Amino acid sequence: MAFEITDSNFKQEVIDNEGVAVLDFWAEWCGPCRMISPIIDKLSAEYDGKALIGKVNVDENSEIPVEFGVRSIPTILIFKGGKLVDRHVGLTTQAVLAQKIESQLAS
Repeated sequence: MAFEITDSNFKQEVIDNEGVAVLDFWAEWCGPCRMISPIIDKLSAEYDGKALIGKVNVDENSEIPVEFGVRSIPTILIFKGGKLVDRHVGLTTQAVLAQKIESQLAS
């Protein structure tokens, strides 16, 4: 299960994180978000201990989406060393996201 990221724990869990963090911005009412959710959960298990895989509910947390210009969901943001390094908007496959994560882990 992906880690829940909130406005209150974002700095500690993502910005202060020296490693790779992947955030899925979603909402309960969003059909494509529900479709990508199992992929995010699988990636969370696959990269446990290697990367933080988290979910941000945009209806409950407004500061992070505003700060990073998230206007459409699902949006996936990838951080490394606390800095935004990649962004994907819309539905995608597990393979595409895994490739993006591997790329950041390798660099």
